[in-house]
Amino acid sequence: MATGYDDRDGQIWMDGKLVPWRDAKVHILTHALHYASSVFEGERCYNGKIFRSRDHSERLRFSGKCLDFDIPYSVDQIEEAKQAVLKANNLTDAYVRAIAWRGAGEDMGVASKRNPVRMAVAAWEWGNYYGDAKMKGAKLDIAKWKRPSPETIPHQAKAAGLYMICTMSKHAAEAKGCSDAMMFDYRGYVAEATGANIFFVKNGEVHTPKPDCFLNGLTRQTVVGMLGEKGIKVIERHIMPEELESFEQCWLTGTAAEVTPVGKIGDYNFEVGELTRSVALDYEKLVRAQ
Repeated sequence: MATGYDDRDGQIWMDGKLVPWRDAKVHILTHALHYASSVFEGERCYNGKIFRSRDHSERLRFSGKCLDFDIPYSVDQIEEAKQAVLKANNLTDAYVRAIAWRGAGEDMGVASKRNPVRMAVAAWEWGNYYGDAKMKGAKLDIAKWKRPSPETIPHQAKAAGLYMICTMSKHAAEAKGCSDAMMFDYRGYVAEATGANIFFVKNGEVHTPKPDCFLNGLTRQTVVGMLGEKGIKVIERHIMPEELESFEQCWLTGTAAEVTPVGKIGDYNFEVGELTRSVALDYEKLVRAQ
């Protein structure tokens, strides 16, 4: 679609009912717009079924609690809302975005206890997040911004405000002809990409950063489990920048990214090897066989 995301046909579920796509709006004094008091989920639907749908709905409610608000819909109601959106838009293969936020109300300062918590679900067709990098291997920049200490942010929440430095890092990467950027954490360890977790291969073993200051993604968890079932050792640990030179393969995981090979990070090159391709293929089979 060439039109903007605000100008499309279709239906969006908003606060308990389906509304025309173009009418799904919020007031300019919505608290989330000013203070980032919102949480969201990105999900993919394959052959009419959302992969790990209930896990996403549970995490959405958990993220809200991390930001000190309760989403006024149960997990079952969120599940029903997602299905209603898919049906209303006649979608079987789609990206699904559920979002909850503090709306406009009596409060317009940092505190917002008296403002209503609102929620919406939208869905649309969306191809490969990294385009042809899915086959060729993505090229990553190294971001200047770092994932903050868990003492400064609710890193276990999928909260909109935590993506501010990700947006800036991805913009800088795209300006250099890259697909994305890899971020270090506040200690200087390898962390993740701007919207995906990262894995490396060395001597037949898989190494991935310990998610102690960034989101432990559901796709990441799925891939770790898949590798374990294949008998491949997965080592979750702190990875130093100088180790990048010693890794042979690399890939990213995320709901939007799925499993995307990485061919280059900064000055470091990686083979799009057999294990990477195998994991990507196995994941594709898994999500479509559910």
